[in-house]
Amino acid sequence: MVDLSVDIAGMKLANPIMTASGTAGYADELADFVNLKQIGAFVTKTITLEPRAGNAYPRVIETASGLVNAVGLANIGLDAFLAEKIPILSELGLPIIVSVAGKTVEEYRAITERLDSVDAISAVELNISCPNVSEGGIQFGMDARQVAKVTAAARQACNRKVLIVKLSPNVTDITTPARAAIEAGADAISLINTLNAMVIDIEQRKPFLANRTGGLSGPAIHPVALYMVYQVCSSVAGPAGVPVIAMGGVRTARDAIEFLLAGATAVAIGTATMINPTCLIEVCDGIRDYLLEHNYKSVREIIGTLQDD
Repeated sequence: MVDLSVDIAGMKLANPIMTASGTAGYADELADFVNLKQIGAFVTKTITLEPRAGNAYPRVIETASGLVNAVGLANIGLDAFLAEKIPILSELGLPIIVSVAGKTVEEYRAITERLDSVDAISAVELNISCPNVSEGGIQFGMDARQVAKVTAAARQACNRKVLIVKLSPNVTDITTPARAAIEAGADAISLINTLNAMVIDIEQRKPFLANRTGGLSGPAIHPVALYMVYQVCSSVAGPAGVPVIAMGGVRTARDAIEFLLAGATAVAIGTATMINPTCLIEVCDGIRDYLLEHNYKSVREIIGTLQDD
């Protein structure tokens, strides 16, 4: 038997695979396609204090090697989420991580405070890295001082849940906001969110997306994500004993294993689930096969074992 279990700041996962926020809704959307009870954790669509319609259409376009979206954090709002979606999520029987966003530091704190008392929730992920909203989002994630303020405010309100901070790759040095989040009280770091991107309709000579620009996800960003995860794990999170949840272009077990070797404790899969929802299970099975092939008894034996000397 191979032990796939991992621990993220006291949150126990049966295996290191989870969904990425914004790609799997509130769980019921994928119920007909994959058994989510077989993954390590479920990460919800980002929730805001009030309902959001999101950006105008068109707001998603496929590219040769990824997806560019400007959905704009469309969601049902905190009250409806607690009333309608928590009962569904609680039936999964696995750790539930709720992604949250706000227009102000106070909104992040207020949402976190409400969620901290909900038994079905295991962790709160602060989405301070969405590039597709005009207020909040990436405006917080690109400035280390703002990262610290949001994290510290949420930390004050988060006493029972694991506090995760999701970072943006659209910065000069990813270790700077990572260090700010950890010093302000983050229990874990997740990275990366999407890269700033644009697609042009050459016939109309206009941006394809109504929002003009969006965020690129999918296979194209995997090498970038891997580099940033390695940087954060090796120089900031690892020395501080803070676990990292890695994401960015994961389609196969090989992609996920790369993240684990680079130091990540868990791996989130997003865009690939839109094409093949069962890849969540396939990647998990592939990790198990790799461990068996190399005579490892636990996935924890390979985390952070990249030989870079």
